Amino acid sequence: MKIIAYGIRDDEQPYLKQWSKDQGIEVKAVGDLLDEKTVDLAKGYDGAVVYQQKPYTAAVLDKLAANGVTNLSLRNVGVDNVDADAVKRNGFKVTNVPAYSPEAIAELTVTQLMRLLRRTPTFDRKQANGDLTWAPDIADELNKMTVGVVATGRIGRAAMKIYQGFGAKVIAYDVYHNPELEKQGIYVDSMDELYAQADVISLHAPATKDNDKMLNDDAFSKMKDGVWILNPARGALIDTDALIRALDSGKVAGAALDVYEDEVGIFNTDFGSFDAIPDERLKNLMKRENVLVTPHIAFYTKTAVKNMVQFALNNNKQLIETGKAENEVKF
Repeated sequence: MKIIAYGIRDDEQPYLKQWSKDQGIEVKAVGDLLDEKTVDLAKGYDGAVVYQQKPYTAAVLDKLAANGVTNLSLRNVGVDNVDADAVKRNGFKVTNVPAYSPEAIAELTVTQLMRLLRRTPTFDRKQANGDLTWAPDIADELNKMTVGVVATGRIGRAAMKIYQGFGAKVIAYDVYHNPELEKQGIYVDSMDELYAQADVISLHAPATKDNDKMLNDDAFSKMKDGVWILNPARGALIDTDALIRALDSGKVAGAALDVYEDEVGIFNTDFGSFDAIPDERLKNLMKRENVLVTPHIAFYTKTAVKNMVQFALNNNKQLIETGKAENEVKF
């Protein structure tokens, strides 16, 4: 058995090598992502393990299948960037890692909210300039707030536990209700109801056609004045221009964004200086003390990275051996 793993970073190498040694299976680590330039490297392999933000296009998948590889294991959750028609046409078996560490994403989300509520970015700037005064930067308390959680999958539920631990009231909206949360009476009947009640809106939904730019001008108009927005999920959930308008008007008090709708090719890139970042809207957000931008790092912990690598390799091994895997995604 031979597996090729694309887009392997230096921090993933130890976990890949350990798995390869433990299983006695050859794994070729490739630093480049899977695309039309690298797809031919898969010739002679039984399966491919991949992770990337750019699309798995029909052209790439057709060529991968032509090279004899139709066992494809993603090291992440989302499959919205996989060409479904090409998957079906070529008979691909595709797996993902649905839960590599929900707690990692939840912990950063709440950490960033607490930084916003306690105005630590402002105090960091003031102290760097020798200003140790308090006013006018008085804080808010999470225990006095209602947090509206959008989507109650593994990550949403992990975040809810932390919010509740702080003493916040938690409400939630999801098309699919979790039975335990249903018993607690946490769900509201509509997004409009959540908008009307929430002091904080915490997004944990996947990107779909139905929720593309779900936080837009109309949605912001239905929210409380001074609402806080948290998005560790998918950049496409927020209309960036609408968010900027809501921040300018004061409708939104602040935001913590670990994702951005135009992040591909920008996040996880060193541009050498702030001015060299080639996205004016992103720089607009990054300049604001009431907006915290992180470059899609909520998942980036030792536990999560290990699980992403080794769970994906386990999935690929299962596909090669049996044609099935517990984390297979149906298209």
